[in-house]
Amino acid sequence: MKKLFFPLLIITFALSAISHFMKWGAAIEFALAGIAILFAAGLLGKATESVAHYAGQRLGGFLNATFGNAAELIIAIFLIKEGLFDIVKASLTGAIIGNLLLVLGASAFIGGLKFKEQKFNVHLAGQNASLTLLGIIALFIPAIFVKTEHISDRDTMTISIVVAAFLIFAYLGWLVYSMVTHKDLLEDHEDTQADHGESPAWSRNKSILLLLVATVMVAFISEWLVHTLDTFSAKFGLSELFVGAFVVAIVGNAAEHSAAVMLALKNKMGAAVEIAVGSSLQIALFVAPVLVFISLLFGKEMNLIFSTIELAAIGVSVLIATSISRDGATTWFEGKLLLIVYAILGVSFYFV
Repeated sequence: MKKLFFPLLIITFALSAISHFMKWGAAIEFALAGIAILFAAGLLGKATESVAHYAGQRLGGFLNATFGNAAELIIAIFLIKEGLFDIVKASLTGAIIGNLLLVLGASAFIGGLKFKEQKFNVHLAGQNASLTLLGIIALFIPAIFVKTEHISDRDTMTISIVVAAFLIFAYLGWLVYSMVTHKDLLEDHEDTQADHGESPAWSRNKSILLLLVATVMVAFISEWLVHTLDTFSAKFGLSELFVGAFVVAIVGNAAEHSAAVMLALKNKMGAAVEIAVGSSLQIALFVAPVLVFISLLFGKEMNLIFSTIELAAIGVSVLIATSISRDGATTWFEGKLLLIVYAILGVSFYFV
């Protein structure tokens, strides 16, 4: 299968490109783009894991989350360009709950079937919990004030810009704290050493090159995918909320999904948590705020006010993920609980 990966990647990318430019129809274009982005995201995840061998697991997990979210960010930018703000917010919601429930849940469940209990840095778990709560507060407070006090559109945008700036400031502070001043405190020293007795898939330079190539491929496929969403949603009777929160989010975050589960199977739960929770933090504290400023560049103002349904979904996801991961250990049963909550939300979103 490994020998077939690169040929399949090239074939699916080519077919997706041809279907887009030849206009084969929204359903076929969406399906081919979805398959192609899965392969491209797979390359993204594998290249990042290889880079992690040289950079260490914490930095590797951060890179995986960052490049994995590149697909989400690129898709969102094209959606903003088209003025599809509701799908953007739904996809951000889906990315947050998908990483906290689906990625972390699948990692804990599958890894837990092989290892009785998987431990990771308890200090990192505590800091992650505090940051996810900050993200929830930053999304809840503006939404409550705007919806209850009937604040004008201009003032709503001002609030969004100010909150977005504070969130980016908080995230940059977290990077300094976790990567520089308190790096040793948050590092895993038990089961998540950088090499873990394994050899990297590629050399350092080749890994970085493939990382860049995969990111470029994801950018092209994302644009092709976005152009099919309106027609695809209408044809199959799906709401923008469901398509954004589950379809786009799952496809856009395929890199984290695969990489985190593979790391958990190698008993590198610290790196898996760094990918799953770290990715959600990056979406809430950096990607979403940055998109507010990017929307201004297009002359199309997107505020930071999420719907009640989206806020409820993010809230319950943070609540159970924080409850399960805060002690610095996971089991298969806890992973199962996260997956059940994700399934409940998926069914509920489908009927909106």
